[in-house]
Amino acid sequence: MALIVQKYGGTSVGSIEKIRAVAEKVIEYHQQGNKVVVVLSAMAGQTDNLIQLANEISDDPDPRELDVLMATGEQISVALLAMAIKSMGYDARSFLGFQVAIHTSHLYGKARIYNIETGQIIEELKNNKIVVVTGFQGLDDQGDITTLGRGGSDTTAVALAATLKADVCEIFTDVDGVYTTDPNICPKARKLDMISYDEMLEMASQGAKVLEIRSVEFAKKYNVPIHVRSTFITERGTMVTAETKDMEKVLVSGVTYNKNEARITIKKVPDQPGIAFQIFEPVFRSGTIVDMIVQNTSEDGLTDLTFTVPKSDFYKTMKVVSGVAKKIGAEKVLGDENISKVSIIGVGMRSHAGVAKKMFGALAGENINISMISTSEIKVSCIIEEKYTELAVRTLHKAFGLDDEQKQEQ
Repeated sequence: MALIVQKYGGTSVGSIEKIRAVAEKVIEYHQQGNKVVVVLSAMAGQTDNLIQLANEISDDPDPRELDVLMATGEQISVALLAMAIKSMGYDARSFLGFQVAIHTSHLYGKARIYNIETGQIIEELKNNKIVVVTGFQGLDDQGDITTLGRGGSDTTAVALAATLKADVCEIFTDVDGVYTTDPNICPKARKLDMISYDEMLEMASQGAKVLEIRSVEFAKKYNVPIHVRSTFITERGTMVTAETKDMEKVLVSGVTYNKNEARITIKKVPDQPGIAFQIFEPVFRSGTIVDMIVQNTSEDGLTDLTFTVPKSDFYKTMKVVSGVAKKIGAEKVLGDENISKVSIIGVGMRSHAGVAKKMFGALAGENINISMISTSEIKVSCIIEEKYTELAVRTLHKAFGLDDEQKQEQ
């Protein structure tokens, strides 16, 4: 008997028929003697519909009321699943985020989980009930409903698994695991049997959309094994776990890409102490997350500074930076939205030399120019022209032996 936390995404509960199918799957686990806690997203499309309704009311919806509205999507899902389970002869109890309670920060739309009260959940499990909890939402210290942002149901599930000390957290979705790259652009992409927390963190941060990054952070911190698998088939998916020695045998585990970034360059910036702070302080204050930063060698006391930001924040950041550039006496500000970031990721990089050289050589062989480079212990990222993204991904996937499983061990 095990304590299992399962999370089902919006596509998994996108219709009444799918909700009934999830109920049958959950009951099967329960019949095997497991204690089951289920976390649900809103039905597919529901969140977007709620946002549209809010925007029809106001061009700038009040953040508190928007979270109250957004939380209703998950409320519908958990109530329907609990009803379905009961209609099949088994007992279930649904809980909303504030009922559990899942305590969060006060930041509407992007709240972070502080702690979770599990007393009611444990009591219901002792009474042999299946517990169904809303994902994506919580309660701040003022008693207001908060939401965790897109992908927040993953975070809810892993946080619950950590607090309950569950044996595993199963993330059921519309894909059957974590792949070496996006199968939609690389037909030779393969499903991984296992991946480390660190590799999954890098893949999530570099554009892979299988897991929300905060959920992986929780899993790593509390050593929660995550099983990413498909709702619609029974085959084993991908286990996200602590790193093992065997993982280092593989040089590169995956190739990711991100087309949702833009580049900003400030030309001829005075190379003086405090200038970087003057540039980035208002950018950070505006809520923009800066990714890669490159500063050229100073010449005649001037330098060029280039950085990337989310494409959605491009125009806002250009306006902020243009104002700063005038104040500090920089020559001009240039922007480019037609870029993409491709990355190779693998814990094997720690013990192998020449990884970056091999990456650069593979891209050069396809005449793909690199405009920015960023590295970490287990990752190398390059900024390239967006039109070469798919070619770059396929080229790197082949260069590092990911097309052929037998070639992976270096």
